[in-house]
Amino acid sequence: MANPNRVKVLHTGYSSTIIEEKDENLPFVRANCSCVLVTGSKNIIVDTMTPWDTNLILLSLEANGLIPDDINYVISTHGHSDHTGNNNLFLKAKHIVGYCISVKDKYFLHPFDKGLPFEIGEGITVIPTPGHTADDVSVVIKTEDMGTVVIAGDIFEREEDIEQPEIWRSCGSVNPEQQENSRALIANFADYIVPGHGPIFKVTDAMKKKLSENLSSCNQ
Repeated sequence: MANPNRVKVLHTGYSSTIIEEKDENLPFVRANCSCVLVTGSKNIIVDTMTPWDTNLILLSLEANGLIPDDINYVISTHGHSDHTGNNNLFLKAKHIVGYCISVKDKYFLHPFDKGLPFEIGEGITVIPTPGHTADDVSVVIKTEDMGTVVIAGDIFEREEDIEQPEIWRSCGSVNPEQQENSRALIANFADYIVPGHGPIFKVTDAMKKKLSENLSSCNQ
């Protein structure tokens, strides 16, 4: 590979299931997503956090020798507000939000709903992984130093939800059976997974077995 693909987590996501005191007469929890930079055959930013994180993203890009105009693709693994908040910084990029691909007012029709992947560049592919929402996507990156890395958004909340599936289920899923299938699919070929709200983790054989068992149990 002439220009090897690299994955760098700019911000590690987090979430809390603890309901805090009311603000604006509503109870709330605290959460923000993982934001990831991919460089190599293309420059990509995946999941741009909340609108209040603009400076964090700009400073992180600067630390990596980049500005927003250097980014070729912005990918939001799904359309929730903590994953799309700074998409408007990247006006020279092609945008993928869930199954939707667009530039300005042009919307490109790609059959994610038929299960077909979308190739961005050498060793970088976007695949449909529904479950958390109806049109989640994950980004698959082949690297020299880490093997295959999958940026999975909220299909995985964090590493602990493999042994404790109630974690991801409690965070919302429009189709838990689809999500179980997407989780098992990803783990089957990933060496590392970047979850939506936790640190990157290495996939083990034990994890693959557990996810396969969870899927079998779900299908019974």
